[in-house]
Amino acid sequence: MKKYAFLCFFFFVAFLSAQQTKDSIATNRLNEVIVASGRIDLPLRENSRSIQVITAENIRQSGVTNVADLLQQVAGVDVRRRGVEGTQADLYIRGGSFDQTLLLIDGIKLEDAQTGHHTLNFALPLEVIERIEILKGPAARVFGQNAFTGAINIVTKSALSTKAVLAARVGSFEQRNGEATFGTSNENTSLLAHYSVKSSDGYRFNTDFTNHNVFLKGQFNRATTPIDVIASFSDRKFGANGFYALPSYADQYEETQASLVALSTRIQKDKWVFKPRLYWRHGQDMYLFLRNNPSFYRNLHITHKVGASLDASYYSELGTTGLGIDLARVSIDSNNLGERERFVTTLFAEHRFQLLDTKLDITPGIAVSHYTDFGTQFFPGLDIGYAVNPTFRLYGNVGYTYRIPTFTDLYYSDSTTVGNENLNAEEAITEEVGFRWTKNKSQISMAVFNRSAENLIDYIRPIAEGRFEATNIRKVNTQGIELEVKTQFISGNQPQLFTLGYTYLNDDVEQINVDFSRYSINSLRHHLTFNQVANFNKNLSLTWNYKLGQRPQRDAYHVFDASLRYMIRAVELNLSFFNIFDEVYSESNLVPLPLSNGTLGLRFAF
Repeated sequence: MKKYAFLCFFFFVAFLSAQQTKDSIATNRLNEVIVASGRIDLPLRENSRSIQVITAENIRQSGVTNVADLLQQVAGVDVRRRGVEGTQADLYIRGGSFDQTLLLIDGIKLEDAQTGHHTLNFALPLEVIERIEILKGPAARVFGQNAFTGAINIVTKSALSTKAVLAARVGSFEQRNGEATFGTSNENTSLLAHYSVKSSDGYRFNTDFTNHNVFLKGQFNRATTPIDVIASFSDRKFGANGFYALPSYADQYEETQASLVALSTRIQKDKWVFKPRLYWRHGQDMYLFLRNNPSFYRNLHITHKVGASLDASYYSELGTTGLGIDLARVSIDSNNLGERERFVTTLFAEHRFQLLDTKLDITPGIAVSHYTDFGTQFFPGLDIGYAVNPTFRLYGNVGYTYRIPTFTDLYYSDSTTVGNENLNAEEAITEEVGFRWTKNKSQISMAVFNRSAENLIDYIRPIAEGRFEATNIRKVNTQGIELEVKTQFISGNQPQLFTLGYTYLNDDVEQINVDFSRYSINSLRHHLTFNQVANFNKNLSLTWNYKLGQRPQRDAYHVFDASLRYMIRAVELNLSFFNIFDEVYSESNLVPLPLSNGTLGLRFAF
């Protein structure tokens, strides 16, 4: 029955797409977003992968104040938060772990050799983000290491539409947020600067926090060959009640820092486009088991990544060729993990063939990575797409993907856990088929996927009294289906936006002959999101969000948020409410999330 329902839905969408008019096709193309996640820049409608784009306008209308909460509104993206304002959160895509998801800023890869647990420490303030590109599925041949289940690329603004933006917000749990963003631009130069501070006394014992963010971006020589310079810094100090170890350990504490400095440009010469980058990424993590007794147990980890990359594309009658090289040195200095380093060299190659009067595209590609501590690996992939007509596209892709162990997997040691220097890389083959239908301001997309993973790292112990040791032991087959419906229409002479997303995941975990295992599949089996932006007039709008989440052996939870915006010229008043109906739930380590709470914000642009 489900199969027939799917086929009926599929052909119904195909029928609708056939009714597309030439005028609406032209409108579609004018408003298309160019996706920059890769060596070959393509409009979203021409991509043969599952990609979602969150624009700056979507961000403004969302009612949230940080990237972690924003990504909560995307089905298939599981952000497991511990507290408010994204103080500490882990990023998962399609059931993968936080070590299997890659974050990029302007195409710069920010994986952490210590642990992917710190990925979202690098997330930028919303005010400086132009858009967020979410790529789901196998992405190793596109990005290399850590893009096991997907990748998220944050694209920053080049300039502000105004000279400055000042904002302040107060709310439950003594939240106090303030930020200032300044920008200037002319024909040849643009500058953007941002500073923000967020603090709270906490919604329960030992969950207070103070977060600082600084972001700078300059673009020079814009008229010819633009040169981009960016620098970001994040500093977070927070009580970590039950965040790690057993939930009953209430006195934990953590301080993290995340820094990025990067230089990039784009050079176009005849049929060639070159994108060179230089960057330095720095992370620091200080953890105390007892906040008021640092000598009892303290970990300090300092990581560095220094890298250079060059992406190139060549346009010819045979299609588009993408080439790339990425060189990086990663290192860590830790009182627990020791002093470690590795050098990584990755080569990329792909070619996009266009056949049948450009309706059919076939893109084979491969990445070759060499690690000084893990040897050489080859990771091929293939994308295929067919444009039934200008509004309806079928696509499929298959890829081999991987993740080498982090330094934590290899070398961590405490009284209950020990790493394993003999670990192998995690591996998977992922297949996906789907379609995307776009007409005017509406879009429907659906994908079905399968991931066969092996050598997944589990922590096991042969006897009850022993320590958990990292071991390559698990095999997991993950099947899933995703649906997204997005439409914008006019009602009462005002634009209205409606978005619906749903993801279903089924993890088939191979049983192992071990009595004591720490591995636990805790994916969102059912993940439903709904978002509506209702504009009553040019001054007043209401945004409300709904999320349903259900994990294996856990009850489903339902969370409702709402945000009311009132704008008078350059002034915006924002009233937001979260978890309106007091849903009791947790997303990670049984840490309870706050009951109903709210914030009141004021934003002034001039």
